[in-house]
Amino acid sequence: MDRLLPALIVAALLALALGLMWWGWHRRQRRQGDLPRLAAVPADAGTEQLRVAALYVATTMADAPLDRIAVGGLGYRAKAHLAVRERGLELEIPGQDGLFIPATDLEDVFRSRNTIDRAVERDGLIALRYRIAAAAASGEGAEPLAVDSYLRIVDPVLANEFVATVTTLIHRAGSTRTGIQ
Repeated sequence: MDRLLPALIVAALLALALGLMWWGWHRRQRRQGDLPRLAAVPADAGTEQLRVAALYVATTMADAPLDRIAVGGLGYRAKAHLAVRERGLELEIPGQDGLFIPATDLEDVFRSRNTIDRAVERDGLIALRYRIAAAAASGEGAEPLAVDSYLRIVDPVLANEFVATVTTLIHRAGSTRTGIQ
């Protein structure tokens, strides 16, 4: 009987902590509800140049690795497949529709060590910096959202090949954006 009261207090504190975490996560999702979303994979995405299995870690606001995006299929860490295609990058997370980052929206790919709730060895994460175009419903001239998505590809050879392929895709899209061929 003398252990029942402390056990009930601990159980109540755990329930309170879990409830507050749930409440905080759903408030974040509501607050970010009007953020632009990635599009579905278009039929004309082009041929697949490289496919790798990876751990999708998180997407954050650009240059803010602790400000997680919680909406649009980017909120949860998951195993994923990445396909570099002629016109962009396809992100396949099991249980949801594929997401597509057009090559013209990709800005950079770089190596990183940490992001929200994940730290690994030096250069163990791959970060993609890109823009998510604002939806037409949000009005003319709306600024695209700049974000960083963090991925973990365990095999260092595949990780280097992925970075090189995406870098080539960015440069090719950049020359198309500026009209230089």
